[in-house]
Amino acid sequence: MAVMQETTRIVLAGKEPRAPRRAPRTAGGWLVVLGKVILGALFVGASLFPLAWMVIAGFKSKTEVVETPFQFFPEVWLWENYTQILADPTFLRTLAWTFFGAVLFTVGSLAVNSLAAYAFARLDFRFKGAIWTIVITTMFIPGMTILLTSFIVVTRLSMLDTLAVLVIPGLASAGMVFFIRQFYLNIPKSLEEAAMLDGCGRFGIFVRIFLPLSKPPFVVMGITAFLAYWNSYVWPILTITSPDRFVLQQYLATFRSERSTELGLLMAGSVLAAAPVIILFLIFQRQIIGNIKMAGLK
Repeated sequence: MAVMQETTRIVLAGKEPRAPRRAPRTAGGWLVVLGKVILGALFVGASLFPLAWMVIAGFKSKTEVVETPFQFFPEVWLWENYTQILADPTFLRTLAWTFFGAVLFTVGSLAVNSLAAYAFARLDFRFKGAIWTIVITTMFIPGMTILLTSFIVVTRLSMLDTLAVLVIPGLASAGMVFFIRQFYLNIPKSLEEAAMLDGCGRFGIFVRIFLPLSKPPFVVMGITAFLAYWNSYVWPILTITSPDRFVLQQYLATFRSERSTELGLLMAGSVLAAAPVIILFLIFQRQIIGNIKMAGLK
């Protein structure tokens, strides 16, 4: 009762009640914290070890990469592997070609799936529920099960060995439509109604209201689409045969088969191939983590 009276007195006086002080940690509590720190450090170390080894292996000679007993650091640090792979015009052309395709795929994917998400979130049309059920069902179909039929389709459309075969077949994504749709459902309808009173049509509402508010889902889904294209391997192997149209993973696989002894050079190329993805994540990590937290709260 005394605590309630004191709290009431403070609030009436215009002050916020002080938060109760935390009790000091006991020896058992500090052991739990220490255990969590050690467990987290082991998890981070296990996750980063392959990447760290790949970076350091890029400084090793041909024999040091596979020598026994295993040595994490090289005896002599060789920068030639990185300078040689950067001086290779084929690698630079493949890197630029893959980056261009990834950007094109990301922009196209966001455009297609955001329009579909807006339609399912805001428009009323016939058989909407049935169509939405079909779209969601496709999320549970493994990509490998439709690989052969997709290959037959692009073959009959004469899309083989072109940039279109790498970009167009994967633009529509049920998972991306679902993610963006959930975000659009939380946008107040009063914004749409106000725009309609001003004479704005459906497409104008989408462009002027929904797109400017779509940064959170676009960051997450855009990076997902970029990574999907950047790391694609099976589909390009089936559909691309010209070396000048190879994507990055094809180039590295061909390099591994043709120059299998130069593992240090291969590791250097793999590091440079992974660098844009890591940089992209470091730039947008706050938005990614924030959006994941927001999705969890919703």
